[in-house]
Amino acid sequence: MRYNGHNVLAIVVAAIAVWAIGFLIYVVLFQQQWLQWMGVTEAEMQQDNGRMPFMVVMPFLQAIGISLAVKWRNTSGWMAGAMTGVLMAIFLAIAARMYGWVYSFEPNELFGLDCMHYLLTHAVAGAILGAWK
Repeated sequence: MRYNGHNVLAIVVAAIAVWAIGFLIYVVLFQQQWLQWMGVTEAEMQQDNGRMPFMVVMPFLQAIGISLAVKWRNTSGWMAGAMTGVLMAIFLAIAARMYGWVYSFEPNELFGLDCMHYLLTHAVAGAILGAWK
């Protein structure tokens, strides 16, 4: 199914991949370190801050944005899509994330983990969207 020249199923799959990579990084691999760097306890994480429904929105916004960039660049193939994703990660996501790092006293490790997350998720989503035009 296509909408405005975008493969809707590819966007859904890319969004699921973005969510899955984030789950793998922040919950499976680096949960304890992330909690420490954030200065949050596991008990505090169990409290509902009312924001959790947005965890569905973020991956879709990223996938839609990368799909737009893949289309605008007129790229095809997984490698060109991955490169588009990496460029978006560096020049948009990481650049925006740097504001929080520069103007706060958060640990460098937290910034590095977030940057790794952006690079991986954007590259994988771009590869999916580029290959599955």
